[in-house]
Amino acid sequence: MIDVYLVVEIIIVVGLLSLAAVSLIKGGYKISINRLFAAFSLLVSIWIISNNISNDVSLPSQVALYADYVVFASSFGVAVLLMQFIAKLAGVRKLEVFINRILLFLWAICIVSASPLVVAGVERQGDVYAVLFGPLIWLYALGLFVTIILIVTGLIYGLRNTRGVQRRQLETLTIGIGIALPLIVLLSFVWPSVTGEFEVTEFGILPMIVIVVCLYYSVVRYRLFDIRLAAVRTATYVFSLLTLALIYYGAAYFFSSIVLRTEVSNTISFSPVNIILTLLLAFIFQPVKRFFDKVTNFLFYRDVYSEGEFLARFSRKISTMTDLNHLLSFASSEIATTLKASYGSFLIYRGGDKLTSTPTDRLKRLPIGDARELDAYVEGHDGSIVITDSMVDPEMKRIKRLLLSHKIALALPIMQKSSVMGYLFLGEHLGSRYTLRDIKTLETIRDELTISIQNALSIQAVKELNETLQQRIDAATKELRASNAQLQRLDEVKDDFISMASHQLRTPLTSIKGYLSMLIEGDIGKVTPQQKHVLTEAFTGSERMVRLISDFLNVSRLQTGKFVIEKQPVDLARLVQEQVEALTQTAAARGMEFVYKSPKDIPRFEIDENKIQQVVMNFSDNAIYYSKDNDKITVTLKKVPGWVEFVVKDNGIGVPEAERASLFNKFFRASNAKRARPDGTGVGLFLAKKVIDAHDGEIIFESKEGKGSSFGFRLPLPKDAKN
Repeated sequence: MIDVYLVVEIIIVVGLLSLAAVSLIKGGYKISINRLFAAFSLLVSIWIISNNISNDVSLPSQVALYADYVVFASSFGVAVLLMQFIAKLAGVRKLEVFINRILLFLWAICIVSASPLVVAGVERQGDVYAVLFGPLIWLYALGLFVTIILIVTGLIYGLRNTRGVQRRQLETLTIGIGIALPLIVLLSFVWPSVTGEFEVTEFGILPMIVIVVCLYYSVVRYRLFDIRLAAVRTATYVFSLLTLALIYYGAAYFFSSIVLRTEVSNTISFSPVNIILTLLLAFIFQPVKRFFDKVTNFLFYRDVYSEGEFLARFSRKISTMTDLNHLLSFASSEIATTLKASYGSFLIYRGGDKLTSTPTDRLKRLPIGDARELDAYVEGHDGSIVITDSMVDPEMKRIKRLLLSHKIALALPIMQKSSVMGYLFLGEHLGSRYTLRDIKTLETIRDELTISIQNALSIQAVKELNETLQQRIDAATKELRASNAQLQRLDEVKDDFISMASHQLRTPLTSIKGYLSMLIEGDIGKVTPQQKHVLTEAFTGSERMVRLISDFLNVSRLQTGKFVIEKQPVDLARLVQEQVEALTQTAAARGMEFVYKSPKDIPRFEIDENKIQQVVMNFSDNAIYYSKDNDKITVTLKKVPGWVEFVVKDNGIGVPEAERASLFNKFFRASNAKRARPDGTGVGLFLAKKVIDAHDGEIIFESKEGKGSSFGFRLPLPKDAKN
């Protein structure tokens, strides 16, 4: 019985190592999943060998102990590598990222497994050695449990999210792992740990034969690895070795029996002649091997292409292409040339029934109706490649006739999730027929080709959108310019009207103001106190109207560029004093009082007297209208370093904080100001700022809603007055 176990274990080792060697040759070692499988196969072999040694009671217990160190470390490493292999094969990116984060921790457990912390010792138990567990056996069990959970997770997610050949590969491996893994864990770890009986560990690895069979089935049936090339190359070496062996024994026989006339059985292995022949054969091995390489290439790979070189060249080129037509033209030509197809042509959907194609002489554009019928078939078969030669089922006859009618031998669906976004059509093979190697090559480039096409479609959509937007922008700009020109004309008409109306109103208002002044002074006749009060109110209103008209005229001049500052030497202290006195009567009518002390050290300024006078009047007038009755208004004029500063401070309504930034804009009025004085215009502060800016000065403004405001300005001192 033990001999049978040994034979099965030898089959497992040879089968895995052979398959690992197949996966690594001819550039296979460059592929990460192949390297993972090779490492997995090697560790399984080490596990099997060390397990046999650890159970051999004819060996010293110390040897068995060291062998058990290797058993526990290699078995844990096998689980880790199988976990990585399944995650990579299933293409579960999130799982791969998570595994990479915990990988260092898992390999640390693997290293600890080869120590007394996990295997404290061994003792004989019948025909095997039993293991005495160390203090960290729980860590080993935990790590093994985590890896098994991740293996199962990778298989489940892979089966859910893969289609076609890749799904069938995973299905086959799932069957093998589903049968073998529970048995291996039970016989090699769980049963001995729970019952203390270690006899079962002798054949605990035998279920691995199920995984080996499933791997080989997946390789042969579903092209997990390309073994055709490996098989041919192996045949080359076998033929070479057989040829050398025949040459060796033929030459040995000739020299031993005919030339030296000695017994063949006594001389073939040990004579100097045989040693010389062995050396000669070593020198001619390479020429013989090259000969059989050429023979096998001629027989099996007459139209061979290097898959690795093609994939590298193809990936490098399409990764730099952003123009859709250029990309499709290159890809169809390159693939058709490499795979020896009579033609290559793309059909790509661009939304609805809008198509982009690369028609050839052999294939015109596929009608949309036929394309949609092919879509339904492909989506019902998980997006697998359609080859007319392989369509033998009755349900495929209609699609096969459709493809043959357009001379299509192979259709590679370009998939976006579970929907078809296009096809690569290939004509008949110029040699014989499309091989499994050709299909694998197409499946390898499909994802990268899909991404490149999606990128090119996105870039083309952005370009088209930009062109459409540019057309819309040009049309909107044209319309905006026409509207702007019309607004400018209307604005000019408005400015002309304001200017004309202001001029026309100013003359009669000046006359009215003069006549009212004469009446108040009694020049025309004596007036009663009641009449004088009414006349004074009318005079104040006419003055305000004159100021408003003056403001509108200044706004009009600003708009037309006729706003001119006419500077002359002015006594600023006197100017302020006069304006305060002029408004005293208006303030007194509301029970208000101006508090102002004219300074003596203010020099004469080069300023526009009329416009500065309007600014002072505006700030002071606003203080009266936006303050409470019977309140005080403080006016100050003083020198500060480099400047002369004028400020009017009141305790009125203030300005809301949210509206302060817009206060000096044309026609803007704060919300509380509109309620307090509905008849305001919103041009006074705007003009004040323009006037002060024209004098190279600065506006002073501070306010707190409900607490009052400070309005004023600073003007730079004359150079001769700064010291």
